[in-house]
Amino acid sequence: MSGTSTHSKDSENSAAGALTRRRLLGTAGAAGATGLVLGAAGGATGYAATREEAPTALSTVGATEVMFHGKHQPGITTPLQACGHLIAFDLAPGAGRKQAAALMRRWSAVAQRLMAGEPADGAADGPGHDTGVALDAGPSSLTVTFGFGATFFERTGLTKRRPPGLDPLPPFSSDHLDAGRSNGDLWVQIGADDSLVAFHALRAVQNEAASTATVRWQMNGFNRTPGATAKPMTARNLMGQIDGTGNPKPTDGDFDKRVFVPGGQDAAYDWLAGGSYAVVRRIRMLLDDWEKLSVERQERVIGRRKADGAPLSGGTETTEMDLDKAGPDGKLLIPDNAHARISSPERNSGAAMLRRPFSYHDGIAPDGTPDAGLLFICWQADPLRGFVPVQRKLDRGDALSPFLRHEASGLFAVPGGASAGEYVGQRLLES
Repeated sequence: MSGTSTHSKDSENSAAGALTRRRLLGTAGAAGATGLVLGAAGGATGYAATREEAPTALSTVGATEVMFHGKHQPGITTPLQACGHLIAFDLAPGAGRKQAAALMRRWSAVAQRLMAGEPADGAADGPGHDTGVALDAGPSSLTVTFGFGATFFERTGLTKRRPPGLDPLPPFSSDHLDAGRSNGDLWVQIGADDSLVAFHALRAVQNEAASTATVRWQMNGFNRTPGATAKPMTARNLMGQIDGTGNPKPTDGDFDKRVFVPGGQDAAYDWLAGGSYAVVRRIRMLLDDWEKLSVERQERVIGRRKADGAPLSGGTETTEMDLDKAGPDGKLLIPDNAHARISSPERNSGAAMLRRPFSYHDGIAPDGTPDAGLLFICWQADPLRGFVPVQRKLDRGDALSPFLRHEASGLFAVPGGASAGEYVGQRLLES
């Protein structure tokens, strides 16, 4: 249902090179704060001496930078980030292709600056119209990812270039969808390892939309902070389950085939080469009901041990599930309706998707239960071969389904990454 994405080359090269002026200012600010404490104890001399010290490097979390330009957009194979915002926009009345192109140009420019740890307005000194929220922070693995909904092509007069993968998702019996929090002309995913950096990017994206596009819906999520565990490990969801063990990995020979749209297809859709499709689902977890189950019962619902994510058929988290293995009583160790069994590629003709979610908690619902769950995001080259067949199978008898409620849904075509000097979507909007 959710997953930990594997590392991208962009993020691994993030700490190389000299510190930007923005980062130096940020670390100098940290040193100044320490000086204030020393000044309180030792007087002005201690404060002045501290201010003269050379600034130290940002922490690993703050210094990590993901590249904006590349074959694919950032935020797809980037490791899971600690916090995120999902936001959908509708083009304003009267806005068409020309206005959409100008907006994508502005959004791409501001995303590139922010991901490099620079002010949103590009100014070398002072915040200008930048909100100043992240002035003393580094890039913090910030990513900004853009996608187009099916209605975007109608609004911009580009219906002939709308790819078949944007055909509407079929209805599912577990759907209780709020149309006002579903779909949209444009979709933006923001992720970072610092909450203020993520919020800063959110405000910049909203401000750049100006009168061109209005917010349709927004959802906010979180994950475990990098470094919070003794060693890197697969994420846990709000049910406490290790979640995402079976995600495809870039080292898999068919990873690109499963996740990214290939080039050399129909010329009408060549703008999508190197891109992907994002299915976005707001899935509320009925935690009060779930937490009444014993750990043993929870494990049988999932098909994996809660403590370490290992399949009930034995081994460790990464051990392949033995779906035919039975216990001494002759019953399958992984029940026939277990979530892990039903969603496995082996049971779905090899269908797979890269799951990269955020958890969410929006307080208490009117019925007194937690309004909490998963902002499910999955990436695939074709949703009709990735998300749809798996969700259909889950819809017919997944043991986890009684504890979930799908409350919102969206499907977006996410263009390939922008080359240097190019903005995201340029190959569609200027062709």
